[in-house]
Amino acid sequence: MRHGILCRRVGLISIFLVALAGGLASAQHGGAHPGGLSGGPHQHLDARFSHNQYYYNRGYSVRRPPAGAFGEFHGSDGGRYWFHGGHWYHWRGGAWVVWGAPVGLFLPVLPLYFTTVWWNGLPYYYANDTYYVWDDDHQAYEVVAPPDGMESGGSVQAPPETQSPPSTELYLYPKSGQSAEQQARDRYECHRWAVGQTGFDPTVSGSSAAPEQRMAYRNAQMACLQGRGYSVK
Repeated sequence: MRHGILCRRVGLISIFLVALAGGLASAQHGGAHPGGLSGGPHQHLDARFSHNQYYYNRGYSVRRPPAGAFGEFHGSDGGRYWFHGGHWYHWRGGAWVVWGAPVGLFLPVLPLYFTTVWWNGLPYYYANDTYYVWDDDHQAYEVVAPPDGMESGGSVQAPPETQSPPSTELYLYPKSGQSAEQQARDRYECHRWAVGQTGFDPTVSGSSAAPEQRMAYRNAQMACLQGRGYSVK
């Protein structure tokens, strides 16, 4: 399925590997860029499909993308984009500005919070006024335009399912001076290994998995990372 023009084909691993090292970004407004949102300044509540998550307003700018953001993507307009926490950051006017998602680009994982909406028999993953669909050819999630009719008030085919905050998040500390790229590679490869071992993928399965399955995934990922030289919490 194709919506828009893919301007840069990036492999699943190579997309995930490019992570921004350094501390938290400082906003132009003077404060630190928080890791989680709860309705503070320059934020809004996205309640569409009962999504009920807070995001930064479009046009809010930071000096650099947050730590852990990944890209760099190039849109059909030739612009530069990074992705973090359901936000797309676009380089514009000497700053990184919260922007609309560039249709046609691919992501290896969904935002941590997303809502699944079924439309004409196809699941769309929704977050922050953005729709994603799974693309088998690229083994990644494609940013797509809203389905015809959905934005004009059409009814969805099934109640949307909101993913609960994942309990599988791990914090790793390199014991052998691994670079940021190596850490990203190891984290991704251990994620895929844990999925293969347990059959549970927190970026796809949502909150429907049993607690035991989620814990099995977490333990498998932890064992893999420890075997690669990390202290994991």
